[in-house]
Amino acid sequence: MRSAGQDAPDDDAAPGARSEERRQTRERRRLRAAVLVLVSVVLLGAVPLFFGIRTLSRDPVFDNLDQLGVPAWAAAKTVDDVSGSRWCLLDCRLRERTVTSEKAPKETAQVYEDALRREGWQPWKVSRCPEQQTKGSYTCWRRDELTLDLWVRDPTCVPPPVDGEPAVVPSGDPSAAATECTGSLVSVKVRNAIDDERTRPQPTTDPSLTGEDPFPTVSADPLGELTPSPS
Repeated sequence: MRSAGQDAPDDDAAPGARSEERRQTRERRRLRAAVLVLVSVVLLGAVPLFFGIRTLSRDPVFDNLDQLGVPAWAAAKTVDDVSGSRWCLLDCRLRERTVTSEKAPKETAQVYEDALRREGWQPWKVSRCPEQQTKGSYTCWRRDELTLDLWVRDPTCVPPPVDGEPAVVPSGDPSAAATECTGSLVSVKVRNAIDDERTRPQPTTDPSLTGEDPFPTVSADPLGELTPSPS
């Protein structure tokens, strides 16, 4: 039989052990809660981060061009190229798209022009459209802060060069060209309007700068004010 003095240490140790166990349980719960919060933050932030990076890497202008809704035959093959800065640091962004169409240039141009009108693009009648004389259909368009050049023409149809051999020049026979060279080639160039020189005041054609004016304007005092000569 244990004495009262021997039972006291066991009674004192039991409450201490239970207190330590409760403390460890609270720490484990806090740790689990912290892990759940961290996982939630990561999952909730990963989705916006993914779409944010995708938005920065993909120019929205190309997304708008994808939504033109042209038939599949008018966009058989698409190649995009981009240069410059989206925020016009040093050079503004230039977006270029080259598309291969399976049908003739006239029909292809009509399809693209109708699609541009549906998307809110307005025909832009401006000088230097095109910059130089070109074959095919060349039109210019404006929408909001952007300008767009659309050029539809016959394809070049030059076969790719073979290693070690010169490039093959297309045959001059019209019948051969008709069977080997079909469809059309579409070029789309989109620029920021502020970076398009055609939106700025164009150089003057004042005859006084380029030659004799056939209708000169005579002022009230053609001699102006005479400068007195020194006495």
